[in-house]
Amino acid sequence: MKTALVTGSSRGIGRAIAIRLAQDGYKVIVHGAENIAKANETKQIIEQNGGVAETIVSDLTDLNSTRKLCEKVKEVDVLILNASVQYRTPWQDISVDACQKQLNCNFVSSMMLIQVVADNMKKNGWGRIVTIGSVQEAKPHPDMLVYSASKAAQTNMMKSLSLQFAKDGITVNNVAPGVIYTDRNVEALSDPEYAKKVTDSIPVGFYGEPEDCAGIVSLLCSDEGRYITGQNIFVDGGKSVQ
Repeated sequence: MKTALVTGSSRGIGRAIAIRLAQDGYKVIVHGAENIAKANETKQIIEQNGGVAETIVSDLTDLNSTRKLCEKVKEVDVLILNASVQYRTPWQDISVDACQKQLNCNFVSSMMLIQVVADNMKKNGWGRIVTIGSVQEAKPHPDMLVYSASKAAQTNMMKSLSLQFAKDGITVNNVAPGVIYTDRNVEALSDPEYAKKVTDSIPVGFYGEPEDCAGIVSLLCSDEGRYITGQNIFVDGGKSVQ
């Protein structure tokens, strides 16, 4: 049984991906930042559906915490880099601390985890790495400067590594969600005026659900996805096209 680590899988998009990969037959390592109870909820859902899972917690904004996580997950076959941090702040008010935390979680920790899992994937001649980006790579939110920039940086890293890993049987891709209705967005979207503005900006006219992102990740992690690498795939209802 192959093992998949899904960072940020205690809720939202990460949880949906973890559940789907467990259904696909992977043992899933469910990761949360600090709240082990939320991670255990995902684990319980997986096990109730006949899957295999374990939980782990690590704050990826703290690189010492990331280093400890790296020591525990070197043998994974599939790495889904979903964990992220975003702060809504006008660009002129962004603090260095807030900037560093977002960069650490959204880019630096991703690089560190890839560095430690790549050897096992190369040894096995098979591996799947999927970074989870954002429609903000194409349509940056004015109050999320660092978040959008860090996601674009992660995708550029993906493209570089896809070429370097191609000969080793390792595919590397990015999935960029648009507006997905998760707990991160509930407060903002509870404002009817803002919600209408958002849906009006989405060609299909509605928000996505976390499960809308899980299917493409499932494909990319399968043998059927072996010929797809170096791609940035938007799951955004057409928002990035406008």
